Amino acid sequence: MKATDLRPGLGCKFDGKIYVITGFEHRTPGNLRAFINIKIKDAVVGRTIEKRLSSSDDVDVIDLDRREMEYLYSDSQGATFMDGETYDQVILPKDVLGDALLFLRPNAKANVLFFDSNAVSLELPPSVELTVKDCPPEVKGATVTNQTKDAEMETGLMIRVPAFIKQGETLRVSTADKSYQSRA
Repeated sequence: MKATDLRPGLGCKFDGKIYVITGFEHRTPGNLRAFINIKIKDAVVGRTIEKRLSSSDDVDVIDLDRREMEYLYSDSQGATFMDGETYDQVILPKDVLGDALLFLRPNAKANVLFFDSNAVSLELPPSVELTVKDCPPEVKGATVTNQTKDAEMETGLMIRVPAFIKQGETLRVSTADKSYQSRA
């Protein structure tokens, strides 16, 4: 497949390793030749790198099987996910998951990516709903616009939220940049 046809979420192979494309940017700087800048995540190790490709480069695209699975629990081996149709359970190691567990509460749905019937990576939804576990109280009389404070979510995730957010509220949080989006 040509580099210009790549899109986030596709699986590809570089140097014999399996990667998932997480970011795609087509750039044409001034009078220079156009190029493609992609962010790819190693499906086995979980490390993200950037790669620059020419517009005419061919990329070896692979088919990744996406299955919606339910997050059950995590232990010392990793996180356990269950297929809702077949009740098969899969364990993903913590080094592959990275910070993904900070967005998942038990029984949450997420897409597990499979290659050759082996689970290789996890794909989170664009946003998740989490409950505020702890945050400082609102300061009365503070009228500064865009005033924010730190809040700890039920999974241990720390985010910046507006000053009016209280403990116990359910919020929608972006999984891409760990930012507050809205109340749920």
